[in-house]
Parts: sequence; C-alpha cells; structure tokens
Amino acid sequence: MSYQDKSLTCVECGQPFTFSAEDQAFHAQKGYTNEPKRCPSCRDARRASGGGGGFGRGRREMFPAVCAQCGKDTQVPFQPRGDRPVYCSDCYSRQNTGSRRF
Repeated sequence: MSYQDKSLTCVECGQPFTFSAEDQAFHAQKGYTNEPKRCPSCRDARRASGGGGGFGRGRREMFPAVCAQCGKDTQVPFQPRGDRPVYCSDCYSRQNTGSRRF
C-alpha cells in the first residue's frame, strides 16, 4: 500500500504536525488502526511525565527498605509490611538463582 504524508492537529497543543508516510507504514505493520492524536513533542512530554502508555502504569512508586541479607539501604516497588524479609536486587537475584524450576 502506498502512503502519503498527512497533516494532523495535536489534541494537546492544537498545532499541526505531519504523520509521515514512513510512520503510517510502521503503524500499519504493527497493526495500529488509529492515527496519532498528539504531536511528537507532546507525546514525548506525556511519556516523560509518566502519563499514558505502559498499559496504564505511570511511574512506579518506590519505598525505602533495608536488605534482610546484607543490610544495605534499598528501594522496592511495594510497601514492606515487616512480616517478611525484603532483599536488595543483588541479594534477591542470588537467592532465587538456585530455586528456579523449569
């Protein structure tokens, strides 16, 4: 299929932007059916702020913790409750390496 550059208007800033033939071909290849609603700069700003994309997940909240194995201060993506040990990423990786079952 032959694509031609198309001028669209950004819903965020109201400025026109070009939906290039190359971008249209890429969208078709990926199976996307909707045209982009935002210009590239508004899209980048939205991604940087954690809005949209990522299946509804923005930036993940991290919580401070102390590793139960090495005592190092670390950050984890869940609120530690105190009833189970919390590990830094290094100790967690070492702990789970031997217990994997396939």
